Amino acid sequence: MQKRVIETDIVLIDIIDFSRLEMSKQLELITFLSQSYKKMIRKMLENSGIPLEKMLQGIIPTGDGFYCVLHPSLKGFGPIMGLSFIHFSDYIAKEYPYFQGIRVAVHTGKIYRFEDILGHNNFVGDGLNECARYVEIKNLVANTVFISECAFDSLQTFLDDHEDFSDLLKKCDFRHSARHTFHDKHGIARHGYLIWMRKGGIIPPPKQDWLTPKRRTRAL
Repeated sequence: MQKRVIETDIVLIDIIDFSRLEMSKQLELITFLSQSYKKMIRKMLENSGIPLEKMLQGIIPTGDGFYCVLHPSLKGFGPIMGLSFIHFSDYIAKEYPYFQGIRVAVHTGKIYRFEDILGHNNFVGDGLNECARYVEIKNLVANTVFISECAFDSLQTFLDDHEDFSDLLKKCDFRHSARHTFHDKHGIARHGYLIWMRKGGIIPPPKQDWLTPKRRTRAL
């Protein structure tokens, strides 16, 4: 087996208090969420004109949520995708009063792809484990995404490469907190940022020319 490390953005969606719901409500909610998020992702792909495998390499269920593993060429887009999930979930909350919303964490990390027991592509690695640590932060502010310091750096690079996305986030009144430090359940210090948009929306990835980023020209 060839061991090739993949470094990319990982988006973790965690459904708040999902395990406390009755089993019938868990089924009802996860079914509706899965169908709704599938429609959201299809719409994003339609607007971008790229195939699914060029945006997502995999989705990994966690029981009370799921990981989205982005294509490495979209590294830096993960935080924007996380904000889109937050925005879309506001509409779902209107349909189900017992739906308390989602926590979203984003990390740029390293993973391995492997073939699971059913023959499907799956992933393992520190990137997934580290991403999970960022949903542990206490008193996470509603309608915000917590991103690791690595994901923040990837976002900055992505926005430098894609001037149109930088301009779009300004129109959406994008904001981020100061650098935040907390200790995870293992006592390890973690660093990251809260991000949010005052004018939310669903933002698709770059269009068909995604392989040729439009880097902003800088004065020397």
